[in-house]
Amino acid sequence: MIPAIVVVGSLNMDFVVSVDRLPVPGETVLGRDFQMIPGGKGANQACAAGKLGAGSVAVRLIGRVGYDVFADHLKASLAAAGVDVSAVHAAKSQPTGVALIWVDRRGQNSIVVASGANYALAAADVEAMRKVFRGASLALFQLETPLDTVAAALRLAREEGLLTMLDPAPAQPLPAELLARVDILTPNENEALMLLGRPPARVSRDQAPELAAALRELGVRGVVLKLGDQGSYYCGDTGSFHTPAFPVEVRDSTAAGDTFNAALAVALAEGQPIERALLFANAAAAISVTRLGAQASAPTRAEVDQF
Repeated sequence: MIPAIVVVGSLNMDFVVSVDRLPVPGETVLGRDFQMIPGGKGANQACAAGKLGAGSVAVRLIGRVGYDVFADHLKASLAAAGVDVSAVHAAKSQPTGVALIWVDRRGQNSIVVASGANYALAAADVEAMRKVFRGASLALFQLETPLDTVAAALRLAREEGLLTMLDPAPAQPLPAELLARVDILTPNENEALMLLGRPPARVSRDQAPELAAALRELGVRGVVLKLGDQGSYYCGDTGSFHTPAFPVEVRDSTAAGDTFNAALAVALAEGQPIERALLFANAAAAISVTRLGAQASAPTRAEVDQF
């Protein structure tokens, strides 16, 4: 029986517009290409894991959508990537979540999310999720669903013996009791600084060891600090080390972190050592930034192995 990953998180339809530069407040800029692409951090990670773990890891997604055409499209896209969407239910009270995304010529983006049905995934629903967690080896979480739901689902995952991984995005302060249930925390620079109550700043590779160690002091077992084009830095019980990024031309950074998390989860679920898992995750993220869109940018396993 192959190992399984459970993803608890959001599903959104992304409306993506290419622009020369991102607008400042009060400004209108003319866009070029428009695409409607399946997204949402939970769905992005599940989709990428489905592509990367095809044949070696099963992927199950827990989430909420509305009763609308976007819901059908999102679920069909995930199923095509090999994701079990039987625990993605429709909420009558809210429409499917959407994200409005602008991407400039350098691949940088600006995003506004209307959560919709994602916030109908309630803490009271968590106990009914137990059968989805049962028998899985790793659970992956983000913060586009209610925080009390994330906390309850983390507790359930721990009770069922799963390794827990939290991508603390969008950035926000988190309570100590939630962090204490996290085995691997995977923040980017701004998310790490937010958790530590520090102002936003560019984090250099030399600063990564101190930052990762400070995050571990919050109660998490291990930290993978995502440093963009500087790669990633790991700090955990087995030691600490830096993994360099692969140099590529960036087209769109949307969902690069989601692809990284998915690849890391797949590799760990397969039993790969953390050093190899992070190399795999960096490679998958590097491929994703050369492509436009969220789920559309996630590579297959064959593409990553060849890369």
